[in-house]
Amino acid sequence: MKFETPLIPATLIRRYKRFLADVTLNDGREVTAHVANPGSMLGMKHAGLRVWLEQNDDPKRKLKYSWKLAELEDGTFIGVDTGLPNKIVAEALQGGLAAQLGYTHIRPEVKYGENSRVDFLLTDDNKPDCYLEVKSVTLSRSAGLGEFPDSVTKRGAKHMEELVRMVAEGHCAILLYLVQRNDINSFTVADDIDPEYQRVAIRAKKAGVEFLCYGTKISKAGICLDASSMILPLVSVTD
Repeated sequence: MKFETPLIPATLIRRYKRFLADVTLNDGREVTAHVANPGSMLGMKHAGLRVWLEQNDDPKRKLKYSWKLAELEDGTFIGVDTGLPNKIVAEALQGGLAAQLGYTHIRPEVKYGENSRVDFLLTDDNKPDCYLEVKSVTLSRSAGLGEFPDSVTKRGAKHMEELVRMVAEGHCAILLYLVQRNDINSFTVADDIDPEYQRVAIRAKKAGVEFLCYGTKISKAGICLDASSMILPLVSVTD
C-alpha cells in the first residue's frame, strides 16, 4: 500500500480530541493534522515526536494534512492510520495471502451476525466460508513485544463473539493482527488494559477461532504486509 503523496516531516506538539494533532512543519509553521486513530496511541503521542504527514489538496476537506507515521528516536516507524490495515491486508490477500490460507475468492465488508460487517469473507468451493477480521497493533511497552489493544475496545470484543458464532455454525474464522511497526518479534493481548477483551479472546481461541499475527514492512513510501513468513508468534492468549 503506497501513500498517495510523498510524506512531509513534522514535529508533534500535541494530540487532542482523538482525531486532531497540532504539529510544527520543518519551515516553522504550525498546522493541525487529522489523526485517523480512535485508540489511545499509547507510546506515540508525546510532544517532540517526529511524525510524517500526507498532504491533500481536496477542497472538501477541512484539514490539509493527515498523520500517517510516527518515528521513534531509534528510527522505528509506526503506522498511525487505523484506516490503512484493511487496505494493506486486501492487497496481501489479492497478492497471494488468500491462496496461502486456502481460499480463492475475497469479498470485503460483508454483513453478518448481529448488525456487523466482517472485514473479509474468504470463500472456496471445496471448504466452509472463512470470516476474517483485521486488528491494527501499534502498542509496545517491552522491547520486541507488540500488544493489543491500547485502550478498552468493546467493539473488538463484539467482533470476536461474532467470530465464535460463525465457528459454531460450521464456518471458519480468523482474527488477523497486523503489526504496524518494525521493531516487533512477538505479540500478546494487553490484558491489563482490557481484561474483558482477554477473556473473550480465550473463549474464542478455545472455540476454534484462529489467531494470526503478521508483521509489516514500513517506509516513508508505504506499508505492506510481510506475507513471506509469520515471524510474530502469538505468545499469550491463554488461560
